[in-house]
Amino acid sequence: MARTPRATPDTRLPHVAQDLPQVAKVEAEAETPFWRKKLEDLTPSQWEQLCDGCGRCCLVKLEDEDTGKIHFTNVACTLFDATTCQCANYAQRSEKVSDCVTLTPEAVRSIKWLPPTCAYRLVAEERDLYWWHPLVSGSPDTVRAAGISVHGRVAASEDDVPFEQYPEFIVPWPGRIPKRAR
Repeated sequence: MARTPRATPDTRLPHVAQDLPQVAKVEAEAETPFWRKKLEDLTPSQWEQLCDGCGRCCLVKLEDEDTGKIHFTNVACTLFDATTCQCANYAQRSEKVSDCVTLTPEAVRSIKWLPPTCAYRLVAEERDLYWWHPLVSGSPDTVRAAGISVHGRVAASEDDVPFEQYPEFIVPWPGRIPKRAR
């Protein structure tokens, strides 16, 4: 049986002590969720995961020309699938829908109509995600359970409603945080 060498204070401890700050830094980075980074530091995959899939940003919004106030409607984009709460052609959405806004860190900070529950907005404001966000809860079902999703609340597709009738579809809920979501 061979003897196992013992670490002695002279040979082992200085090396360990030297490595401790680096080890602590690596462990801290591994424990910090990516959504606590700056938007600019997210990978493309992390950026996409940040979306909770609520569909609120896919609702038609109207801007009052006199006041600049934004009004949400319960009319969805032509590409929005109200059953799945997803874009039917996400990869080509910007080509198919001329006024579709591609979110970037700069856009997130300047767009006033992002819902108050939007993860991009929360991260840009250095706030934490809500309990129901799939990255926190581990389940996409909590977005619906918390009343955040537009599932079951879309009245029509923009293809089915003439523009002049859009004001009839103005609703307040997309700009609010439901009590059960807080």
